[in-house]
Amino acid sequence: MRPTDLARRHGISTQAVRNYEADGCLPPAARTRSGYRVYTEAHAAALDAYLALVRAYGHATGGRIMNALHAGALDEALTAVDRGHAQSLRDRETLDAVRDAVGHLLERPPVPRTEPPAAGPGGSRTVGELAHRLGVTRATLRAWEAAGILAPARDPATGHRAYRADDVRDAELAHLLRRGGYPLERIAEVVRQIRTAGGTEALGAALEGWEERLTRRRLAMLDAAARLGRYLELLPLQP
Repeated sequence: MRPTDLARRHGISTQAVRNYEADGCLPPAARTRSGYRVYTEAHAAALDAYLALVRAYGHATGGRIMNALHAGALDEALTAVDRGHAQSLRDRETLDAVRDAVGHLLERPPVPRTEPPAAGPGGSRTVGELAHRLGVTRATLRAWEAAGILAPARDPATGHRAYRADDVRDAELAHLLRRGGYPLERIAEVVRQIRTAGGTEALGAALEGWEERLTRRRLAMLDAAARLGRYLELLPLQP
């Protein structure tokens, strides 16, 4: 088939087809005596697979997988697929952790009146006050800061750390997840999600949309795997 036939079949431009071939996402096309490209059903299957991979994993990973296949590096291609699924699983676990943590924070009872009040400027807490609130050491809070979980401001007068309401929320979340066995890098990821959403209440409202996007991506991975499998049947690759 001609480049225009392949392009029309997939709803893309003829130039895009040429670009994908040049980038190694399609196998090289045969040429007529006059130099025109000739594509086959194998090229159509390759384009099906590549476009599905882009939807599931993004352009960079999709291109990496197809280039590896065309270089005869099947294991490299399958490893890239495995990494994508592993990331999807981590995202699913993070979503579950955030939902659980947000639920606990929203249900958290008021702080007992016997707890020392926050004495810092604007209601902020010192490192000692926050450590006392959580029942952890000051060194633990500094470790969380080093991991990117906490980002306290500094008191301009003393230079000491000043933990405001958002910092206290993040520290409580970190404490909860740490007790659940989560490593610091995973906790930092969860905290970033909450900061992006604008707080626990806003994140609670956004969880449904987050889950829908994750589900769509996981389904796209299944579709990509099926199309990639059909293309692999046409390639002389040995595992």
